[in-house]
Amino acid sequence: MDLSLKALRAAYAAGTLDPHRLCALIDARAEACADDNIWIRRLTATERAPWLDALARANPAELPLYGVPFAIKDNIDLAGVPTTAACPEYAYVPARSAFVVERLLALGAIPIGKTNLDQFATGLVGSRSPYGATRNAFNHEYVSGGSSGGSAVACAKGLVSFALGTDTAGSGRVPAALNALVGVKPTRGLLSLSGVVPACQSLDCVSIFASSTADAATLLTHAAAHDPDDPWSRGGRPLRPAGASFRYGVPRQLEFFGDTEAPRLFAAARARLQALGGEEVEMDFTPFLEAARLLYEGPWVSERYAAIEGFIENKPEALFPVTRQIIGAGRDRRAVELFKAQHRLQALKHQTDQIFIHCDCVLTPTLGRPHTLAAVAQDPVRLNSELGHYTNFMNLLDYAALALPAGIGTAGVPWGVTLFAPAFGDERLLDLGARLLGEPLPSSRQALAETPDAASHITVVVCGAHLSGLPLNGELLARGGRLVRACRTAPVYRLYALAGGPPRRPGLLRDTTHGAAIEVEEWALPRSALGDFMAGIPAPLAIGRVELEDGSQPHGFLCEAHALQGAEEITQLGGWRAYLARR
Repeated sequence: MDLSLKALRAAYAAGTLDPHRLCALIDARAEACADDNIWIRRLTATERAPWLDALARANPAELPLYGVPFAIKDNIDLAGVPTTAACPEYAYVPARSAFVVERLLALGAIPIGKTNLDQFATGLVGSRSPYGATRNAFNHEYVSGGSSGGSAVACAKGLVSFALGTDTAGSGRVPAALNALVGVKPTRGLLSLSGVVPACQSLDCVSIFASSTADAATLLTHAAAHDPDDPWSRGGRPLRPAGASFRYGVPRQLEFFGDTEAPRLFAAARARLQALGGEEVEMDFTPFLEAARLLYEGPWVSERYAAIEGFIENKPEALFPVTRQIIGAGRDRRAVELFKAQHRLQALKHQTDQIFIHCDCVLTPTLGRPHTLAAVAQDPVRLNSELGHYTNFMNLLDYAALALPAGIGTAGVPWGVTLFAPAFGDERLLDLGARLLGEPLPSSRQALAETPDAASHITVVVCGAHLSGLPLNGELLARGGRLVRACRTAPVYRLYALAGGPPRRPGLLRDTTHGAAIEVEEWALPRSALGDFMAGIPAPLAIGRVELEDGSQPHGFLCEAHALQGAEEITQLGGWRAYLARR
């Protein structure tokens, strides 16, 4: 059963599968994996019924994630289902889903359940949980990686199309490597943290596990959006993809901790990048490693303590001993230590950023070597630290990262590499990742990767059926369009659902007195294709200047006032996707 986004769309369109039957098949498969300790709570048929009933009334063409099953790490809220963070005494039942989960549900995705994790997302092993150690999908004697181990294994076992995790120190990358998945550790703030139990709030990221870079790219596009209720939410313009020739850094100091297969697999990944036109640049990895040590040896552990201060002080016995030991160490740190560490981190970042003057990205192992569950039980802190050798620095230094499978290593356990780049380099990494894995690039990305002159493109703002995954989005893709970012207009527009269709179309009308900010997308379209694109735009829609929340005024879709006869005002919903979800 192929659960890739493309295969599911095809099966639904052909009528060979429907969401109810898919969930029944997944439930049967999940029962066979019960001993893997993947789930903290798998939803019952009754709990899943509201989403399936909504899909039965929906138009699949209007929901880009129609009937796509996904898993949610159990430190991310799903309305009406307990969030435990792998600590039963801490559990609460949220009234609202996390912002990212709400977006995915609105696009038609189906929640299968809440997954196991290292308690309070503190660990890279996947075994620090009262719900049992999550077993590696390929060798049950080995760790799954953590803290998002349940999410990774659910995806690797084919129980979901994708899964949400979190990543503060490597929790979305180490499990990806150990279970042969693509793991997206996005730029900090690109995915909202609203409804996520904090681990280290200033560094936390929601992460994505998928089976391919194509699916990962699609899901990141759908999940990323500005969240006005999240103080950590960040906007930014993505870096352009690397061209046919590019430069990548490789650490001079490589450490595999005695593994004999990993050096061969890493050498093969380097050779593939070179074959793709990459030029390798040797680099000093020392400042990255020093920054990594600050995460647990420095005062940032106090931020973990602050996240659950009331709980750990009132119920310390509820925590796993090793979890209590790690988080408890943050209690008595002095403020002066924090400032000294921040100043040192800034100096280290100044050093590490210099590499990107010469390189598009850096290639490293994701981890040195895998470990057995037995070995981790005997030496939990040292071996956990070893797994974070190439991951702990990433969020401290504000880089985007992509973990990629790189082959099968020791004891039949998957092993992987990581590409990382400066903040908002997510798209560049996904492009290079696709090329490294030999996966086809989406045509729009390929077109831009082969276009060195950004002046040859013009930005167009879309607000309705041309949005990613919606019925008319293909008109942009077919002309070499590329998504630049999801953003919002200035608060001077009203949005209407126009009469007629299909497809359903919105009308965006400027109103400086009663307007609001509306969710839109910016697309880069080759200038040579603009005339043909505009010729296909029917009245009463037209292309004009749209003012965005950052003050820029690119071209975009607007509506003539006379078209509002028979239209429904939907300004209060904030965007076209929210309107489709309500319908």
